[in-house]
Amino acid sequence: MTATLDLWPIGNCQVSALVDRSGRFVWGCTPRVDGDPAFCSLLDDKPPAGKGAFGFWEIDLDGKVETTQAYLRNTPILVTRHTDLHGNAIEVIDFCPRFKRMGRMYRPVAFARIVRPVAGAPRIRVRLRPARAWGGAMADHTRGSNHIRYLVEESVLRLTTNAPIGWIEDERLFRVERSLHFFLGPDESFTADIVEALETMLDRTAEEWRHWVRGLATPVEWQEAVIRSAITLKLCQHEETGAIVAALTTSIPEHADSGRNWDYRFCWIRDAYYTVQALNRLGALDVLEAYLEYLRNIVDNAAGGHIHPLYGVGGEQTLIEYEAKALSGYRGMGPVRVGNQAYEQVQHDAYGQIVLSNVQAFFDHRLLRVGGVEDFKALEPIGERAWQVYDQPDAGLWELRTKSHVHTYSAAMCWAACDRLANAAAALGLTERAEFWQDRAQTMRRKIEEEAWRPETNRLSATFAGDDLDASLIQLLDLRFFAPDDPRFRGTLKAVEDGLRRGSHMLRYATEDDFGLPHTAFNVCTFWLIEALHFTGRDADARILLEEMLERRTPAGLLSEDIDPNTGELWGNYPQTYSLVGMINCAVLLSKPWSAIR
Repeated sequence: MTATLDLWPIGNCQVSALVDRSGRFVWGCTPRVDGDPAFCSLLDDKPPAGKGAFGFWEIDLDGKVETTQAYLRNTPILVTRHTDLHGNAIEVIDFCPRFKRMGRMYRPVAFARIVRPVAGAPRIRVRLRPARAWGGAMADHTRGSNHIRYLVEESVLRLTTNAPIGWIEDERLFRVERSLHFFLGPDESFTADIVEALETMLDRTAEEWRHWVRGLATPVEWQEAVIRSAITLKLCQHEETGAIVAALTTSIPEHADSGRNWDYRFCWIRDAYYTVQALNRLGALDVLEAYLEYLRNIVDNAAGGHIHPLYGVGGEQTLIEYEAKALSGYRGMGPVRVGNQAYEQVQHDAYGQIVLSNVQAFFDHRLLRVGGVEDFKALEPIGERAWQVYDQPDAGLWELRTKSHVHTYSAAMCWAACDRLANAAAALGLTERAEFWQDRAQTMRRKIEEEAWRPETNRLSATFAGDDLDASLIQLLDLRFFAPDDPRFRGTLKAVEDGLRRGSHMLRYATEDDFGLPHTAFNVCTFWLIEALHFTGRDADARILLEEMLERRTPAGLLSEDIDPNTGELWGNYPQTYSLVGMINCAVLLSKPWSAIR
């Protein structure tokens, strides 16, 4: 079976797994999202479950002819139903436990599977073959009376089960006559009754997620899409530290054989800002509060100096990039990259995103920790850096590896840092500091308008020195650098749409970069266009585009980073926070109000 992005994420904000359309775990890292993948067959073109294949966990119904999948309502708990030619059937419930226990969140490095016979006399074969060393070998194992220990790269995973342990070890075909429970987790004795324990974990995990969803302020339209996007964004947060990863995967190519294969299992300051911005619109303040704690530590450690574009989920600054040679890649399209060299880059927009993420804390009385004067003082060095670098070259938000320009988007983000610091100072009654930062913001605005505006084409350029089109120019509306009725924004929007729109999709840019011309559209850019259409009075066009994007989702209700505008096939890392953010933001903007149905 050819690998696809028809994948269903499960997780608990500590670990996650991607389950394919056959109900097979094909991706999952331990002991956290950026760890070594115990399940890595997504990035290996060996035939699934074939000779020499490993890096997966399969519960295979003998003679299977049909598989259906769905999440339990308002949870990331997946139910897969398999039926064979004779009508024998099983259900497999997959989840990662997550619920409050003893005053804190219980989220072990663990994966739970429950197999229930639902019709006839089904026969299954369980193949659990974890990998280690980035697909370099299958994990060695040892057996106990009711468990199997797998020696993965950074730890030991123990499978505890009430299924016949020898049949699991030997991958023997056997009949399912009762519910079978599997818990793959820490190398600790499972002291409780596994059936009762996993059924309780299932119930409490479902309850925890449904309680979280119940607190979301969803729009009346497109609720299912918004809720699924919000749950998945929550899965992308490493709850222990508050970091938010850009995606759960590495090295899904941006398009076929492109070499544009990157590791997205890290926390980009930019991506995390957009994530908390979208979830704030739904009232999910827990994600913001946890991320701000992470971000304050990043700022403290920078001590007024350079901020990296991305960090590890534990706050690591060094993310050395290398290739995992043992894995051939998605559909054999390598390389598989581990780490991301972009951590070495200079990307000035991060200063704006740090301030923008923090500024809500000075105004929002719902927060458990409201921003004070000391928090403001801690942010001022970030504003100072923004002031120093806003008109200096950087790699830009698209992370060009061999080119450097003064990017209009980066400059505008730096302007936003100073502008919002002025707002925060005013809220705190710091009149002198408010005037100081507002003066700087006005100076920066004048410079950006002077350097980026191209009167001969009635639009902004994406760079100060060039005459470039870039979808990020649309974001100057969201930053409030331009108003929707500003003729300069209208001219820029028309130019961007004319130059970068391909049918129902938007390119980031249409010029050559380090890898040649891009072939796929960038999903979040399409959502940026939808927002701009709405704010400029083209609601009907915006709704049509949104509906078309929602039709492109996987059966799990999610999107990856990129899409082929000709075939509609999804490419790039998955699930991608940018794309989920776009769905939420556009649904909130375009939905009719709740008062319309009351």
